Amino acid sequence: MPAPSLRPPRALRPASVLVVAVSLAAVGLGPAAAPAAAATVPVGAGSYSDTRPAGTVGPTTNTGTAVKPKVTSAAQGKPVPTNDWWSSLAFQRYGDNPYSTPMYGHPLTYQAVSGGLEVGYPTSAAIVGEGRQYEFAHKRDLTLGLTGLNSPDTKADSWSDWTVTPYWSDGSRTLRTTIGHGMPFVYAQGSGGNARINTASTPTVFSDQGNVLGITVGGHHYALFAPTGADWNVSGTEITAGLAGKDYFSLAVLPSTDALATYRKYAFSFVTGSKVDWSYSSGTVKATYSLTTEAKEGSERGALQALYRHQWLHTTDALTSYTYVSPRGTMKVREGTSFTTSMRSAPVLPQLPRSSAIDNARLRGYLNDVANASDPFSGATDTYWTGKALGKLAQLVPVADQIGETAIRDRLLSLLKGRLQEWFTAGGASEFSYDRDWKTLIGYPASYGSDTELNDHHFHYGYYVHAAAIVAQYDPSWAADSAWGGMVKALVRDTANPSRTDSSFPFLRGFDVYAGHSWASGHQGFAAGNNQESSSESTGLSAALVLYGSATGDTSLRDLGTYLLTTESEAIAQYWFDKDQQVFPGSYTHDTVGMVWGSGAAYSTWWTANPEEIHGINALPITAGGSLHLGAHKEAIRRNIAEMERENGGPAVEWRDILWEFQALADPATAKSKWDAGNAGYTPEAGESKAHTYHWILGLDSMGAPDTSVTGDIPASAVFSKSGTRTYVAHNHGSSARTVTFSDGRTLSVPARSTATGTGPGGSTDPGTPPTSGNTFQLRTGGTLTTATGSSAASDTVPSAGGANHDGTPYKPLVYEIKRVNGTYTSGGSTSFRLAVDAGTSVGLGQQARVSYDLTGDGTFDRTETYAYFATDPVTGWERYDQTRGLKSATGTLGNLRGGTVRLEVWSAIGNADARLQTGTDTSLVVIPFS
Repeated sequence: MPAPSLRPPRALRPASVLVVAVSLAAVGLGPAAAPAAAATVPVGAGSYSDTRPAGTVGPTTNTGTAVKPKVTSAAQGKPVPTNDWWSSLAFQRYGDNPYSTPMYGHPLTYQAVSGGLEVGYPTSAAIVGEGRQYEFAHKRDLTLGLTGLNSPDTKADSWSDWTVTPYWSDGSRTLRTTIGHGMPFVYAQGSGGNARINTASTPTVFSDQGNVLGITVGGHHYALFAPTGADWNVSGTEITAGLAGKDYFSLAVLPSTDALATYRKYAFSFVTGSKVDWSYSSGTVKATYSLTTEAKEGSERGALQALYRHQWLHTTDALTSYTYVSPRGTMKVREGTSFTTSMRSAPVLPQLPRSSAIDNARLRGYLNDVANASDPFSGATDTYWTGKALGKLAQLVPVADQIGETAIRDRLLSLLKGRLQEWFTAGGASEFSYDRDWKTLIGYPASYGSDTELNDHHFHYGYYVHAAAIVAQYDPSWAADSAWGGMVKALVRDTANPSRTDSSFPFLRGFDVYAGHSWASGHQGFAAGNNQESSSESTGLSAALVLYGSATGDTSLRDLGTYLLTTESEAIAQYWFDKDQQVFPGSYTHDTVGMVWGSGAAYSTWWTANPEEIHGINALPITAGGSLHLGAHKEAIRRNIAEMERENGGPAVEWRDILWEFQALADPATAKSKWDAGNAGYTPEAGESKAHTYHWILGLDSMGAPDTSVTGDIPASAVFSKSGTRTYVAHNHGSSARTVTFSDGRTLSVPARSTATGTGPGGSTDPGTPPTSGNTFQLRTGGTLTTATGSSAASDTVPSAGGANHDGTPYKPLVYEIKRVNGTYTSGGSTSFRLAVDAGTSVGLGQQARVSYDLTGDGTFDRTETYAYFATDPVTGWERYDQTRGLKSATGTLGNLRGGTVRLEVWSAIGNADARLQTGTDTSLVVIPFS
C-alpha cells in the first residue's frame, strides 16, 4: 500500500448507542439483517450504523455516481459476490459500459456485449510493461448470441461458488448463459431468436454433423451444439441454427479436434450450480468441488472440469489426457461432476516461542519503545492504517508475556481493546456502516477504495480479527458474542462468510474457491480482469480466523480459516512465486510477481516500482499465523531474495526488516547475519517493530526454518527443523491440558492456555506415508519418483529453451521427487539414470538432468549433481540419455538417507522447441547409490 493519507477525524455524529446483547444470525457469525428503520444497530456491547456518516460515499461509478448492483429481478435483494472474477457484470464501475469488462474463467475468457457473450481462449503470452507483466489477454474468437439481439445492458441473473449466469434482454429477445472457472463449455438458453455464433475470422469447419459443428477459429477448436433436429448453417463469419422448438444450445472449446466425441457426450448436461465443501482433520484439509447439472436432452448428467495446477497436484481422482493453456500453467481435464483435493494443513501459531538466545533486557527495551510511544497508532485514522497498527501491537502481546513483562503485555492489550472498541461502536470518529444495497460493512474513514469500490476488505479487516484473536487469547470474556465478539464476527461475515443462505452478506466475499486465492478489487473493472497484490495480507485474515476460532472455541470458524489458508498457500506458491517453475511463461524473466491478474501477473505494485516493495508486499505482515506456510518452499524464497537484490542493486534498505524475516523462513542463519549487521540504523516498516523482528529472527535461527512436511493434529501447531533436530510447537487455547500428536508420531503435552515446545531427531517426512527403502525409482507424470512398477507408459513435455543457452542452470524444469527415503550410502557409489527423450523432428535440442539429495529431509539439498546435456537427433523416436554423458558439476557430499528427499530435474539446455520425456515405465529410471 502507498504511504497513508492521514485525514483529520470527521466531526462526531451523535447517536443513541444501545449496549445490549442481540440475537445472532443462524450462522453464528454476528448480527442479523439491519432493521429498516434503525440508525444504530446494536451488536453485543458494540454497534454499527445502517447509514453512512455525513460527507462520505459508498459504491460509485468512476464519475462519482452512486451505483447499485446490476442484477435481474430474480436476483434482487440477494447478497452480490463482489471481489470475484466476474464482478463487473454486477458492479458498473465505468458508467459507459453497462455490460462487463473481460472476465477470465480459464480456460475460456469472456466479455459481455450488446449482442451476447464474447468468448476467447488465449494461448500465447504477451510480455508487456518493459518485461514486467505477462498477459493471456482476452481476445474474441467468437460471440455467442441470438439473431437480432441488441441488449442495452447485461445483468447477473444467478450465481454459485464459481459460476455465474449473465442475462441479456432487448424487449424481444432474452439470453442467459452459464459460465465458470474450469468450464470448457458455455451453456445458453434463449428466446425470440435463433442461435447465432459470430466468429472473429472466417472459421474452418472440421466436422459437420447437423446439430453438432466443429470449427477452428484463430487456431482454436470449438464445438457448437444445437438441439437434436436442428442444423448449423455457416455463412462467412455468421453461424446460425434454429432451435427445433427448444430454447437451449451450447459450445465448448476443444483441446484437440479428436476430442469432439467426448465433449459431445456432455453437450446437453447443463451446469446449474457449483459448490465446494471442506473439512479439516488431524493436520489434513480436504475439499470437494462439485457441479450440479440438468439434462436438457437424454439422461447424461456428467460434466468436464479443467483443474488448475494447485488442484491437480493434490488430487488422486482420475484425470483425462486433455489439457488447456492458462495464465496459471497447464490445466488438466477431469471427466466427472466432482473431484477432491487433499493437502497438509498450513502451520499457525499465535507467536513463535521464545529463543534462549534472546537478550531479555534488549527485547524489553524494544517492547517499551512501542508500548510507551507517544502515539502507538502512528496517527492512523482509516481502516487500513489502523489495521496495520493493530497488527503491530497484537504481535507483541505474546512476546511480552513470554519474558514475564506482564505490565507491557497488559498495556498493549489495553491499547488493542480501546481502539477496537472505538471502531466497534457507531457514532464516533470511526465506525462501521452497513450498506443495504451491497450487503457489506464499510469502515469509515475508508481508504484505497474500500468504500467507493469495495476493495480490500479482507486486507483491512483481517488485522482487526487478528488483534481480536490475541485479545481473546488473554481475555475470553471480551470476545463473547454478548460483549465485543459479535462485532468481530460481523467483520468475518463481511469478508469470509461461510454461509450461502445468509441474507445480509455474500458467501466468502473475497475468496475465489476455485482459483484458490482471493481477489482485491470489488468491481473487477479492468481489461486484465480482477487482481490481487498482497496475497500475504489475505492469508493474514485466514490465519486470524484460525486463531480467533481457536481462542473462542468456534471450531467451524477455525476450520474455515484452515481451509482458506491452506488452499491459498498453495496458490501463492504456484502463481505468485512459481515454486515449481512451471507456471510463468518461458519468455517471462522474473522469478516472482507482485500482483496476479485474471489475465496473468506483473512484477509491480499499485504504488511503486521499488523492488523491495514488489517482493515485500507478498510477505508482509510477517506473523506466526499467516507466514509460516511460506517456509514450505525454501528454494522459491531463495530465488525471490536473489532477484530482489539483483533488481535492487544490493540488499534491502527500506523494507529490510520484512525481507530479513521472509528470508529467515528459508535461511535463518543468513537472515540473522543481516540483522546483526544492520539492526542499529533502520526504521521499521509501518506494521513492524524491532521487538518483533528481533524475536522472529532469533527464534528461527534457534529452531530452524519451518518443516511443513510434518503437521500437528490441531491447527495451532508447527514444526521447525535445524541440523537434523526438529522442534515441535503447539498452542492450546483450551481450558484444560491436551496432548498434540504430530504426523511423524511425536506427541507433545500442552498445558491449558499455553504454548509448549519439544524436540526430537529427524528431517522432513510426509504424513501417513511409510519411509521408502530401495534404490531404483521410476518417473511418474505429475512429478513423482516411485519404487512402484507396473504402470503404463506416458510422457511429459520438456519446455523449450526459448533459443537461449541454459547449460547447467535449470530452466522451467520438469521436477520429479520422492520423500521419506531411508538408505545407507554405498561408499564410492555414484548416481545412475536412464531417461527416454525425444525431440521429434526438431533440430538443435539438448536435454539436461540434475539429481539432488536432501539427506535428512530438512529442505536443504546436501548434494547436487548436474550432468552434461544430451543432444537429441531430429528423428521421431525415443533416445536414451544416461549418466555416461558425464558429470558437469557437483556440490556437497553424499551420506546416509534418513527420511531424505531425492529430486530429479530435467530441462532444455539448448534449442527452440519442446521435447518429450517418457514416464511410467522402466525406460526412465533413477538409480541411487544406497542400500
